[in-house]
Amino acid sequence: MPADTGAAASATGTLTVDLDAIVANWRKLEKTAVPAECAGVVKADAYGCGARPVVRALSAAGCRTFFVATLDEARVVRAAASSADIYVLDGFFQDCGDAFATINCRPVIGDLNELAEWDVFCRRTGWAGGAAIHIDTGMNRLGLTLDEAQGILSRINAGDHGITLVMSHLACAESLHHPLNASQVAAFREIARQFSGVPASLANSSGVFLGARYQFDLVRPGAALYGVNPTPEAANPMQPVVELKARIVQTRSIDKGESVGYGATWTARRPTRLAVVSAGYADGYFRAGGSNDGTRGAEVVVAGTRCPVAGRISMDLLAVDITDLPPHAGVRRGHVATLIGEGITVDELAHHFGTIGYEVLTSLGGRYHRIYKGGPAEPRT
Repeated sequence: MPADTGAAASATGTLTVDLDAIVANWRKLEKTAVPAECAGVVKADAYGCGARPVVRALSAAGCRTFFVATLDEARVVRAAASSADIYVLDGFFQDCGDAFATINCRPVIGDLNELAEWDVFCRRTGWAGGAAIHIDTGMNRLGLTLDEAQGILSRINAGDHGITLVMSHLACAESLHHPLNASQVAAFREIARQFSGVPASLANSSGVFLGARYQFDLVRPGAALYGVNPTPEAANPMQPVVELKARIVQTRSIDKGESVGYGATWTARRPTRLAVVSAGYADGYFRAGGSNDGTRGAEVVVAGTRCPVAGRISMDLLAVDITDLPPHAGVRRGHVATLIGEGITVDELAHHFGTIGYEVLTSLGGRYHRIYKGGPAEPRT
């Protein structure tokens, strides 16, 4: 249990990302979706795991298509995967056309004004890099309406349209029997078949596991790549990807009846031994994971044993009750506590935080020293 010697001396903790596990998850998703192509969604810095190393690992494994949210994210992906197809989910703005062409990435167009602006840019410049059409089938977030999609079919069927993908997005795929799933897949199947010769995509991570009729030509898993459970009504089929450890900066003893943390919401019911850990809500360990006299909060692993958080989470620190650890554990300043890993999953932590694994991963702070396991060898510079 000594401190991780691989961590930078000034770091408060270590975030380890298993690139081989990400690749294994992608391959499982790919196998589940055969014969559909399996893309990789790497927006938000690959869900907090680091877009550059993740894209390099997935590209080396055979992933040919990536989805990001922004042009800045597309630049990172292009630097890591020179020949990949890259789709930008946030769409097209006319003042960004040159950037799309320079990066050679494709906008996901979900509005008729966007489509018109993209057409103007393509005619003016002769760019033929392609674009996706996003059709709304029930999410009511982005996308052409079904009527609007019908209205552009004559253009599609005329040929030379530059559309390389037609897609929609499931709203409730994590709920196996939600009626909106059937409604969306029926609506999308009907409109997609009219986009003659254009590949179609509907399934996100959870959608992959809804079955073949949801998979179409391409599936777009995101969170499942990073170990988040895409089937929350069943066991998680994905491998865990991240491990998070933080340094113990102090141990202390308090008497029965003394309180811990802001608001004095947690009171010791016995003489108590505490370990104070250098992670807090500024590092993505949410304040909601704390405990009080009536509610048990999250747990961390110290010396191989789960120990409960004591009191509120601070910005930079959290306290852990280590009273039940045996004396020979010898917990002291400079040792580490495991916040994710050793049986504590991202989804478990999300449950304590009152959120979802997506938010946990994308909130992990920049103060952690990052270590990458596996993946392809770094190129020589």
